[in-house]
Amino acid sequence: MSKSPVSISLSSYGADLVRQVGQLAFVEVLAKAGAQRIEWREELLTSEDPRELAHAIEQQGLEAVFSSPLELWVAGRAQPNPLLAATLKRAESFGARWLKVSLGYFTDTNDLHSLAACLAEHAVQLLVENDQTLHGGRIEPFQRFFAQVEQHVLPVRMTFDIGNWSWQDQSAATAARLLGRHVAYVHCKAVTRRADSKLVAIAPAAADLQQWEQLLTHMAPGISRAAEYPLQADDLQQLTTEHVAVLARLGQPGPEHAHV
Repeated sequence: MSKSPVSISLSSYGADLVRQVGQLAFVEVLAKAGAQRIEWREELLTSEDPRELAHAIEQQGLEAVFSSPLELWVAGRAQPNPLLAATLKRAESFGARWLKVSLGYFTDTNDLHSLAACLAEHAVQLLVENDQTLHGGRIEPFQRFFAQVEQHVLPVRMTFDIGNWSWQDQSAATAARLLGRHVAYVHCKAVTRRADSKLVAIAPAAADLQQWEQLLTHMAPGISRAAEYPLQADDLQQLTTEHVAVLARLGQPGPEHAHV
């Protein structure tokens, strides 16, 4: 049985650890765990050399997604974020094939032609993610945005973050049904509400995995999926290997999947 490509968002290992040891330290861990992709996190970079990271993933046979906190559209500006071109170039310098950003403040007056012109200058594919904000974490703006993307035939796909919909009380199931055909990358995380009412990401339980299976039925078979929830243990290699295996099997036909 073929397994779907799995990525690990390096934020899963905790911001403090990642900044302390550097993102290069996780390349071999992911490769040994059977992951196909690694998600660099721009906000966690310290003194890393892009060329060194790009060479490391090439040596290990990994592909890379470059995750940036950049918002594609900023309030009051018709053209894309002025930092987009530089961020696309930076993603490429890290050996990434994809750049993941947030939607930002999309309106019907945004200039898709200028977005097309910017993307035409770079080989990196743009992935636009639902975040946790009021303006970038609801279904309806994504419907309008991807309607424009289709109309202009732009090479833009969606990162579907399963857990982030909870922050704006949106239904992940409804989002998958309405937006699934646009999705190229799935961020997997379960969410719980702490005693102080704050929502936080957690590792999946069996019920979460079953829900994720249902969401994936609205998306392309074998779609790339990533862990973006806490992966913290004394033996990170073993833990990563276990979660890569579980995520790789999601959406595959066959007997009941193993649980994490």
